[in-house]
Amino acid sequence: MNNASDIYTWIKEQEGGFNRPIEVVDGWSWSFKEHVRRCFLLKHSQFERNNDDRELRPVKNIVRGILDVRYRTEGFDVKDIEPYVNDSKNFHKSFIVKKFHEDWAPENKIDTLIDDIVESGSDYGAALVKNINEARPEVVDMQSIVFCNQHNLMSRPFGIKHHMSPDELRDMEAMGWGKEGSTIDIESFITLTEDEQKKNDGEIEVYEVYGILPEKWLKGESKKGVRQLQVVGFYRKKENNEEQGVTLFKSKAPRDLFKMVIPDPVYNRALGWGCIEALFDPQVWTNFSEIQMMEMLAAASKILFKSTDPAFKTRNNLIDVDQMEVLSLQEGRDIAQLDTYPRNMAVFENSIRKWQEQAMFIESSNEGVLGQQPSSGTPFKLYEAQIIEGKGVHNYRQGKYAVFMEEIYREWVLRYFEKEITKNQKFLKELSADEMQEVMEKIVDNKVNTIEIEAVLNGEIPQDRELLKEELRASFRKGGSNRAFEIFKDEMKDLPIKVKMNIANKQKNLALLTDKVVNVLRQFIATPQLRQDPDMVKLLNTILESSGLSPIIFGPSPVVMQQPQQQKGIAPLQELAAQNA
Repeated sequence: MNNASDIYTWIKEQEGGFNRPIEVVDGWSWSFKEHVRRCFLLKHSQFERNNDDRELRPVKNIVRGILDVRYRTEGFDVKDIEPYVNDSKNFHKSFIVKKFHEDWAPENKIDTLIDDIVESGSDYGAALVKNINEARPEVVDMQSIVFCNQHNLMSRPFGIKHHMSPDELRDMEAMGWGKEGSTIDIESFITLTEDEQKKNDGEIEVYEVYGILPEKWLKGESKKGVRQLQVVGFYRKKENNEEQGVTLFKSKAPRDLFKMVIPDPVYNRALGWGCIEALFDPQVWTNFSEIQMMEMLAAASKILFKSTDPAFKTRNNLIDVDQMEVLSLQEGRDIAQLDTYPRNMAVFENSIRKWQEQAMFIESSNEGVLGQQPSSGTPFKLYEAQIIEGKGVHNYRQGKYAVFMEEIYREWVLRYFEKEITKNQKFLKELSADEMQEVMEKIVDNKVNTIEIEAVLNGEIPQDRELLKEELRASFRKGGSNRAFEIFKDEMKDLPIKVKMNIANKQKNLALLTDKVVNVLRQFIATPQLRQDPDMVKLLNTILESSGLSPIIFGPSPVVMQQPQQQKGIAPLQELAAQNA
């Protein structure tokens, strides 16, 4: 445990010790605080030192563009989160559950939650998420961590420093601050910190501490550890300016109050390998070269002269001379302009180019992924393949974020979704072509069955089933793709709703997939006999599977009798294989 007499002393000790770096392995010292600070500065085009001195110190930010690639390739949409009813008898209700979720998730800002998690993971190498008893959990900014175990953040107690306005503090009363376990109410604390507010632009510093702490800091006298959450503030006494700690909230805390994802873990370090850290050296040396080039340009912009006439400078000032004016020199003397051309400029330009290429290589951000034009002469197929391969690493991390998001949904979010969907809900959704077809067929079958039953009960002869279906389909299509849905109160109550992440379709290159399907369609039109020969069908299916396409989507092949005399040409198959390679 620890030897501090109270939590206030302990917090200050931990905050002070957080400035000391740790040794990840022999020869590598690392500081959580300095790492986060450096990442933040480089992301926002700031220098690590002497930031106020920007004269002849340009910043060519090579981090932001590559960082944006991570954001958009590793993130995903709320539509990729698919809730469903995990019950065979009620599985058909999964469709309406999914459509309701498509509106519910953005309304509860689940889309921005995904963005915040991906951005934190890309910026700092990890994302820390807190359950705040709302549908949308909160992503903790790594800059707000004031102490933690720098080897493993979640293994020991850690502290978060909030900078809050008086109104924000008052809003926290709804969460129990100033009431449960507190030693002071919110209004009294705001009054006591008036001097601190003046120094901090009206903000009040509040510490939130989570982890296993002595039970006596919660209640009683026991020294055994209890997982708890404490919110602590400090103010200075007016009589002696001594710092005094107060408790705004304390309570036992669940084990899963916080969750953390580290896409690229680093052994023995609290934060993983983030995008900005990978670009530390490329950004620093790019700035170095840019500064050298700027100084060379400043020198080259000056026009300097040399003269063998010792008295020339005292007699003349070239700034004040007129056009075509004749200058006098002593006999046998001369004057000439100094050559200040920056001949070494190309060396630094080449250095910048190499560091940018290194940055793109490290982060798997080729020209295609960055959205840039390919180099002249690059074949289209090669360029397309480079884009796909360049996204491979990003898709790998995207999968980790998806698994993490599924865990958050399963343990935190679904309870709020289930509560909302049991209410009476009416909403309008636009259906895709496949969804329209699926819904239409089910509705048409249901109506046809109803009409036929009524006809039989009335002693009438039912209409032709297929004609009736076609009439109902035509009537359904007239309604358009926007459809009204209604969920009755308690209709979804007690249903086992689960969730899955469907990012597989997001990882596909739609342009490439379309190109492959078009090639297959062309071969079907040009050589229909391919689907009439069993041996050719086997070869065709192998080609389709190797191209990443499912033979099922093209339907079953017709069954025909094999003719021994028929000559099987393989040229169409060879052409199809070459197109899909």
